[in-house]
Amino acid sequence: MHIGFDIGGTKLAVIGLDDGGQERARLRRPVPESFGGVVDAVAEMVTELASAGVRARSVGVSLPGVITRDGEISMIVNLPWLEGRPLRQALEARLGCPVALANDANCFALSEATDGAAAGAEVVFGVILGTGVGGGLVVRGEALVGANATAGEWGHNPWPTPGGAGVPCACGRFAEGCVETWLNGAALARDYAALGGGEATAEEIGARAAAGEAEAADTVARYAGRLAQALAAVINVVDPDVIVLGGGLSEIDALYHLVPVAWGTHASVARPATRLVRARFGPESGLRGAAWLTPSVVSAVEGPS
Repeated sequence: MHIGFDIGGTKLAVIGLDDGGQERARLRRPVPESFGGVVDAVAEMVTELASAGVRARSVGVSLPGVITRDGEISMIVNLPWLEGRPLRQALEARLGCPVALANDANCFALSEATDGAAAGAEVVFGVILGTGVGGGLVVRGEALVGANATAGEWGHNPWPTPGGAGVPCACGRFAEGCVETWLNGAALARDYAALGGGEATAEEIGARAAAGEAEAADTVARYAGRLAQALAAVINVVDPDVIVLGGGLSEIDALYHLVPVAWGTHASVARPATRLVRARFGPESGLRGAAWLTPSVVSAVEGPS
C-alpha cells in the first residue's frame, strides 16, 4: 500500500493507494500550526488508516516549499513552523517506516506521469497555474530534483520578453517580474480589467470567454500567447513529450488549442511534437504523487506493479 500526505497552507490530507493506483482510503483535517502538532497529526492519521486495514510500508509527503536533495525543508513560506526543522527524521522515528518529502509541483508531475494524463511518456513537464506558478519535471518515471533542488522551478525565471511594465515578484529577483507574475491568476485578472472587462476571477473570465464575451476572449488569447512563449523555452531546453497543466487556470478550455498553435513561433522547431494536456487528477495530483514517492530517494518512483 502506498500512503501519501499533502500538507498545504490550511489542510492536511492523506490517501492510500494500492499498487494499481486505486484509492483505498482518505482522511483530511486542518493543518496544526506547530512542528510537533504536524508530526502528531500525521502519526494519528497513519494509525487511523492502519485501524481500517491500510498499513504503511512507506510514506510520501507533498509540501509547498523548497525541498533539498536530502529531503529537508529549506524554505516554506506558508508553513514557517516547518522551515529548517527535521520533519523527515521526526516522522520516520514516530512512524517506524521510511518517509520521503517532495515539493508539491514535483508530486503533481509525478502523479500525472505515473498513471495520469501523461502516463507512459518518457519526459513530462508538469505546470501548476493558479495563485502561483510552479513546475515539476519527470524523466522515465523519476521526479528530478537537481543539484540545487530547483529542477522544474519554472515560475521564477525572468519573463522571456517583457511586453511592458511588469509586476515585481514576491521573490524579489526581477524588476519586470517572473514567469509567475505574467501567468498567474492575478495577471489574467489585471489584463481583463485593462481591456475594460472590470473585476472578475480567472474562473469567471474563462467562462465569459467560452460564452463569447469579446473582452474575456481577448484576455484569454493574450494569456495563451504569454503561456505559449514561456512554455516554448521549456520545449527548447527540456523537449518534453507531454506538458500537463494543473491549477485553476488549467480549466480554461481554449488554452489547449491556442497554446500549441502559438508556441511554434517561439520554439526552436515550428511545429513541436510536444502534447499539451489537462491533468487527469486535477487538485488530487499532488496527493497521489506523494503516495508514489519511494522512501529512500525523493527522485525515484515506485510505480504500479
